[in-house]
Amino acid sequence: MSSEANAVSPEMGGRPLSDEAVVAATQHWLVRAVIGLNLCPFAKAVHAKGQIRYVVSEARDMEGALTELEAELKWLAEADPAQVDTTLLILPRALGGFLEFNDCVFFAERLVDQLGLHGIVQIASFHLSRSNTLGGGSLAYFSRVPNLHTRKAAITPIAIRS
Repeated sequence: MSSEANAVSPEMGGRPLSDEAVVAATQHWLVRAVIGLNLCPFAKAVHAKGQIRYVVSEARDMEGALTELEAELKWLAEADPAQVDTTLLILPRALGGFLEFNDCVFFAERLVDQLGLHGIVQIASFHLSRSNTLGGGSLAYFSRVPNLHTRKAAITPIAIRS
């Protein structure tokens, strides 16, 4: 992770954020929203066990994001799931617009297939603009920074049964 401070946060008056601040904001969102609202049945356990890898992307466009995603997919496929089950590839400098982000997710899913990782690794995506609001119009549970969530797929059927 570099300490280059060029991710911009609208919540902080448009001031640049360091990678550490981006990770901290993502962790806060994960705990308060994803775990707090029980949006993902796996999040609490992998968070408590320290099995989440946070990677702040240096990408500034879709091509760069997909290149970094490819490296993370390969890394995660080889990782011991007892050590790392999930990677959050955080994209503070790229894919701020939902349509471009959505296109990237389309290509990311194809990348999983091209790498022969279908059934081994899966992708989920989180983007602030992607959301509908909960009661009261709160968007607090959606990621402040676009990210691609990759996780080992071997335990995915548990989520379907839950």
